[in-house]
Amino acid sequence: MPVKIPSTLPARTTLESENVFVMGEERAARQDIRPMRVAILNLMPTKVATETQLLRLLGNSSLQVDVTLLRTASHESRNTDADHLLNHYQSFAEVREEKFDGLIITGAPVEQLEFAQVDYWPELTRIMDWAETAVCSTFNICWGAQAMLYHRYGVPKHSLPRKIFGVFEHRTLAPRERLLRGFDDVFFAPHSRHTETRRADLEKARDVTILSESDEAGVYIACSADRRHFFVTGHSEYDPLTLKAEYDRDRSRGLPIDVPRNYFPGDDPARPPRVRWRGHASLLYANWLNYYVYQVTPFRPQDIPRGAMHSDF
Repeated sequence: MPVKIPSTLPARTTLESENVFVMGEERAARQDIRPMRVAILNLMPTKVATETQLLRLLGNSSLQVDVTLLRTASHESRNTDADHLLNHYQSFAEVREEKFDGLIITGAPVEQLEFAQVDYWPELTRIMDWAETAVCSTFNICWGAQAMLYHRYGVPKHSLPRKIFGVFEHRTLAPRERLLRGFDDVFFAPHSRHTETRRADLEKARDVTILSESDEAGVYIACSADRRHFFVTGHSEYDPLTLKAEYDRDRSRGLPIDVPRNYFPGDDPARPPRVRWRGHASLLYANWLNYYVYQVTPFRPQDIPRGAMHSDF
């Protein structure tokens, strides 16, 4: 089934060239089906690239997904064209009276700052609080996951001596969890971060369950006990060349950066990288949409009860 996006969104041309099923608003309006309403709070500076990555995965499910792109009003983006933001993004103030089936909060290149030092932190906490009663399920990525864990549970992030950078092997710790349905016992996912969320801190937190982790990259996926919040510390949405682009960018700036591990054959940056995470990335998003959004949300998003648990649905 398609992901519904505006015909003018730059991601549309890329997705159509990859045979991803996208649908224009006019055609979607004629279908007698209630699409899933998913908001994406895009905190990345490379907004168009991130949009495309996430829409590619949302469009690979069996559901029609109506996407709303959100931005923070308290931060001025310097890397995205103002017209693009004006035409395709809404602020929190514009949607705060609405309800959504799902909310994705992306990562952001601010992880080396304390949370309170991030200029849009007060606005982000308001959005996270709003999601408790206005959204059926949230999917939080990398720094977005760290931010939600800190805001909800007080779980800290810890600086690392060296950046976790590359594609790492992970274990499935909860094979009966529907989010991981169809996953192999061992699978791969990319990471790119200077900080970590530690297992010991999560084990102290109230009602947090660890679903997957890596010997090298640490905790990968965790969730709240009511299954309304998922925390993913890596970047399963990354394109084949995203890690290469980050590596080339930092090298061109003269910044210290290691070759991304387990990414280039023989760790040789001159060779094309190998993609080993695409299948599990598709499963991850499809399972989230199906089991934790579509299967439990009310037919009308406005009927999501205030303070509801998944069992209430």
